[in-house]
Amino acid sequence: MNKRIAALWKFLTYDIWRITEDEVTRTTFSVYNIIKTIYLCINRFTKDRIVNKASALTYSTLLAIVPILAIVFAIARGFGFDNLMENQIISGFGGPTETTTVILQFVNSYLSQTKSGIFIGVGLVMLLWSVLNLINNMEITFNRIWQVKKARSMYRKITDYFSMLLLIPILLVLSGGISIFMSTMLKNVEDFTLLAPIGKFLVRLIPFALTWFMFTGLYVFMPNTKVKLKHALISGILAGTAHQAFQFLYISSQLWVSRYNAIYGSFAALPMFLLWLQISWTICLFGAELTYAGQNIRNFSFDKDTRNISRRYRDFISILIMSLIAKRFEKNDSPYTAEEISEECQIPIRLTQKALYELQEINLLHEVVTDEKSEDIAYQPSMDINKLNVALLLDRLDTHGSEDFKIDKDNEFSAQWKALLQAREEYYENASKVLLKDL
Repeated sequence: MNKRIAALWKFLTYDIWRITEDEVTRTTFSVYNIIKTIYLCINRFTKDRIVNKASALTYSTLLAIVPILAIVFAIARGFGFDNLMENQIISGFGGPTETTTVILQFVNSYLSQTKSGIFIGVGLVMLLWSVLNLINNMEITFNRIWQVKKARSMYRKITDYFSMLLLIPILLVLSGGISIFMSTMLKNVEDFTLLAPIGKFLVRLIPFALTWFMFTGLYVFMPNTKVKLKHALISGILAGTAHQAFQFLYISSQLWVSRYNAIYGSFAALPMFLLWLQISWTICLFGAELTYAGQNIRNFSFDKDTRNISRRYRDFISILIMSLIAKRFEKNDSPYTAEEISEECQIPIRLTQKALYELQEINLLHEVVTDEKSEDIAYQPSMDINKLNVALLLDRLDTHGSEDFKIDKDNEFSAQWKALLQAREEYYENASKVLLKDL
C-alpha cells in the first residue's frame, strides 16, 4: 500500500508533468490536464497562503462595507430603486438577520449625515479612502496570484474603480427586476403543467447566475493581465456554486446562533458575519487560483526539471533558440514567438520564456510586435547575425551577472582565476568560428 501511494504521489508531482500531447490520446491528455489543474490549484492555494490573504481582505471589507453600501444606496435612491436595492442587499447577506439590520441602520445613519459640512470634508475623504483601499487590496491580491508585478496606473485605477462602483447598483437593480419579472410571469403560467416547473427552475437559477457573473467578472477584470474568458467562466461557475451552497448553510446557521443571544447579546451575529466574509473571500480567491492554473497549466510542464536544469543544457537551449531566430531573420521570415519555439522544438514554455528573457538581458535579442491587432510578442536578433557566433553567446552567458566580490583573485587566488580564463579561451577558440545562423 505504501509503495502504491508513493508511486501515485510521484505520478502526480513528477511523471504527469512530463507527458506531452503526442504521447497519449487526446481524451487522456485532457483528463491529465484536469488532474494537473486541480493539483496545481491546491498546491498554489497552500503555498500562497490564500487563507491569510482572505483574512486581510475580510478586515478591509469590514472597514469599507458601510461606505460602499452608502454609495450604492445613494446611486439607487437617485434612480428611485432604494427599496429594491434594500431587498437585494438583504438577500445577498443571507436574508433578514440581525446583522443585515444593523448594517442597514449604519448605512441610513451614514447617508443622513451627508448634509453636514464635516461629512462633505473629512467624511467624504474617509469614505472614498476606505472604498478605494478595499478595491486596491483586491487588485494586489489578484496580481500576486497571477504573478503580475506591475499594477494599474493611477489613471486606470481611478477610471476602473469608479466604473465598478457605478456598475454595482445597476447590476443589482437589473437582477432584482429580472427576479420580479420572472416571478410575475411564473404566476401566469402556473396553469401550464410543463412550463411551470421550468419557470420555477429559472427563478431559482437567477441568484446562481448573478453570482456566476460576479465571480467571472472579478476573475477577468481584477488582475492587471489578460485573462481568457473560458477559464474565468469555469472558475466563476464553480466558485459561485460553492458560495451559494455556503450561503444556504449560513442562513440555516442563523437559527441556532440565536440560542447564544443570552451570552453574547447583540454581538451574537458578529462572529458568524465575520466567518461569512472570511469563507466568501477564501472561495473567491480559490477560484482565482483555479483560473490561473487552468490558463497557465502549460507553463508548469517539466517544472521540476526546469528548476533543476543543468548548466550545459541551459547553454544548449540558448544556442538552439538563438540559431532558430538568426536563421529566420536571415530568410526575412516572420519572427518567432515563444509559443512557436516551444511547439517546434518541444521545449517547455516556461524554460523557453526563461531563456528568451536571459538572451534579452545580455543584449542579443529584443522584442517586436508581429501584429498590432493581436499584439503577439516576437523576437529578433539585436546585432549583426554575421558576427553572432557560438563563442560570443557563451561568453555573454558566462559573464552576465555580478562579479564584484571581495575575493582576492589578483594575488592570493590568481592561479585559480587564470586557470578558469585559460580554460575559457581554449573552450571558445573553435566556437568563435561557428556562426549561429549556420548551425
